[in-house]
Amino acid sequence: MRVVVAGATGLIGSRTVVRLRDHGVEAVPVSRATGVDVTTGEGLAEALRGVEVVVDVTDASSRAERASVDFFDTATGNLLRAAAAAGAEHYLALSVVGADRVPGGYFRAKALQEQRVRRSPIPHSVVRATPFYESVDALSRSAVHADGVHVAPALVRPVSTDDVAAAVAHAAVGIPLFGVLEVAGPEQFRLDELTAKVQAAHGDPRGVVTDPNAPFFGAVPGERALLPGADAHLGRTTLYQWLAQR
Repeated sequence: MRVVVAGATGLIGSRTVVRLRDHGVEAVPVSRATGVDVTTGEGLAEALRGVEVVVDVTDASSRAERASVDFFDTATGNLLRAAAAAGAEHYLALSVVGADRVPGGYFRAKALQEQRVRRSPIPHSVVRATPFYESVDALSRSAVHADGVHVAPALVRPVSTDDVAAAVAHAAVGIPLFGVLEVAGPEQFRLDELTAKVQAAHGDPRGVVTDPNAPFFGAVPGERALLPGADAHLGRTTLYQWLAQR
């Protein structure tokens, strides 16, 4: 089986390539580093020649709504056209839990990406992940105000990138889902509580201010909007284990 991984140099992409090879398939990494640009389409036709499965773990460089919508509209469109032309039998896109519930920011961009994938003639799967531990770490460094880091008290089940990559690879080598698989971590926290724990582990003295109006990925989530459904696949990596690996 020939599987092309678009976005192969990112946090998830690099791990997904390794996991796919563990399954014994031919995993072909695709990124600008390999001479392929998903936003211009340069090199896509050649890279997807003979492909059976396309794994799309590309990501926008910004979590702002306009920038991320523009990126996924262009990149996903180019990838789907190239995959269809190459005769791909399965297209898997990585999305985020909450894409169907949070009406703005990066979540809107992912919702639009999902729509494009579902409307394509290629059999598809969508894997939605809860926030990565790395995303929470980045939030703790970026949402800074004079009185501390402002974070919404939304409930989350943060997940490790290794657990997401394993789920993506497993779904990619299986039959198309024609639906959604949610992947989450084994523990539940409030986002503000979790951010405080990450800060404490880093020795960061800044306080966390609980702010129901604080945005996350460019949108203000409701209390339960970032939680997966009851049938979500749960990863194994706990917060303590992830912090110990840092």
